[in-house]
Amino acid sequence: MKMFVDVPEVYLYRNVVDFRKSINGLVMIVEQQMQVSPLTGSVFVFCNKGRDKLKVLYWDKTGFALWYKRLEKDKFKWPNKLTSTSLDLSEQQLHWLFNGFDVLGHQAIRYDTVAL
Repeated sequence: MKMFVDVPEVYLYRNVVDFRKSINGLVMIVEQQMQVSPLTGSVFVFCNKGRDKLKVLYWDKTGFALWYKRLEKDKFKWPNKLTSTSLDLSEQQLHWLFNGFDVLGHQAIRYDTVAL
């Protein structure tokens, strides 16, 4: 089964989420804290404190759907060195996250001049 293919956008909510929250609680986070409409078909990814569980929320044109994944032995590589509360991911980065890879990779460095 191919999940999350050709999604408009992927948003990763960086902060830890209480996993007792279900669809309504996660929709409130998307609207109020991320300030994005949850009705666009975009995918919203949330992680628990232990980083061993993911919840993925999306609108499928008939209602909200919630996808849940729990790792038995590992942890997800969750970006924790960012200052923003959310992060836009590509579809490829989303699949990297599901497969245990770091979604950020190396960060670009910007210099004003080149020292020789």
